[in-house]
Amino acid sequence: MDTNAHAVHQESVDRERETRKKPLSRRRVLALSGGALVAAGCTPGEERPRDRAGDSPDVRAAAEGPDGVLGANFNEDPDSVTFGELRGVSASWIRGFVPMPEVTADASRQRAIERLLDAHHHGYGTVLSLKFPYNHRPIPGPGSSAMTEELARVDRVLHAVLDSVDVLAIGNEPFIESLPRDRSSGALNRFYETVAEHIVAYRKKHFPSRCRTRLYMGAFNHLDKPDGRTAATDRWLSFTRRTQEIEGVDIHPHVSAPKEVKPYVDYILPRLRDGQKFLVTEFSLVQLWKLHLKDEIPARFASRYRLPAATPVWKVIEEAVEHPFPEEKWRDFLSMSPWFESHKHFLRDQVSYFRDTGRLAVATYGVTQGAAMTREFGPDKQPWLLNSLYANRTVERSDDGSPAHNYGFFDDFRALQRSQDRRPLRN
Repeated sequence: MDTNAHAVHQESVDRERETRKKPLSRRRVLALSGGALVAAGCTPGEERPRDRAGDSPDVRAAAEGPDGVLGANFNEDPDSVTFGELRGVSASWIRGFVPMPEVTADASRQRAIERLLDAHHHGYGTVLSLKFPYNHRPIPGPGSSAMTEELARVDRVLHAVLDSVDVLAIGNEPFIESLPRDRSSGALNRFYETVAEHIVAYRKKHFPSRCRTRLYMGAFNHLDKPDGRTAATDRWLSFTRRTQEIEGVDIHPHVSAPKEVKPYVDYILPRLRDGQKFLVTEFSLVQLWKLHLKDEIPARFASRYRLPAATPVWKVIEEAVEHPFPEEKWRDFLSMSPWFESHKHFLRDQVSYFRDTGRLAVATYGVTQGAAMTREFGPDKQPWLLNSLYANRTVERSDDGSPAHNYGFFDDFRALQRSQDRRPLRN
């Protein structure tokens, strides 16, 4: 984007922020955006007018809902990904999550929400997950003052994002972001059911005709393990199935072997109603990578780069973090490591599997190596940085400043992009 275009865009964004504080903010936002939101979704209490030239691809995509899309994921760190990097991987969908304690009076100013709204205005498909971090304190009960405060934060988010984001996931990783006793007592389910019913009622009140934002319940973890499938997970899916306004559920299979992904799908699909779909907003082999951090590096790599044969894998990664490698050296490290080389097409294979079910709505995958992934890297660190599409923190940047492509995953992600999923972007 050139300087003048950026200035015009920023002025528009600033005007939009101001209008959200006024009673007719939704209508004024629609006017400021040149009717883009009207064309894409709906207005409160009104039917969406048909485009004179017929529905645009963006309108049709919003009406039909995503089907088998592969997008990019920034999780909680929107600053870690640029639109240029999204263009580099041919992504036209993006996902992030909002930690609900960060929501203030103007939710549109929260970093993840602001980035997704900006992406929406650029034409990207967007997925937002609501993260309620209750893993260190009891979860609120219905009718409590704490629940009232939580629902007020939810309302601020809904005011900012409904009919703009394409998918809203109610919960990020609820079965991790909660206390064990709340999961076993039913408190977890009661909380999220209350939030979901509140969101459904809010959407119905403010968008009685239709709204582009589709609702999904948040993500399961550890469904590959017997103790990860419980009365609470059964109840979660039972609520999802019987609530007509909920279109499916999310899964996060971070596993130690590709075969451990299938139990997730086998568990959820029979428990969803016909027509419901699933999200996979996070997935990876991070648990497999961690199993090999204390292995000795490959002999060929040690010989080629004159390293002690007993050097552990984690030590090479730490060195790359502290002093980024030439791209060839990083590629050699991964390709000569059997535990990585034999799984370099994990992304390709899993997306193909998800699509083959006919029930995938959106899957998203991590784009860059974030700062938290590399901080104090050691033998016990979760090696998330091996998953990313760009090796932006372990490999030297090119002369033009662009980040290096991560071995295996970058090329497969681009190859998996389909013409029917592409949005007309305004970059």
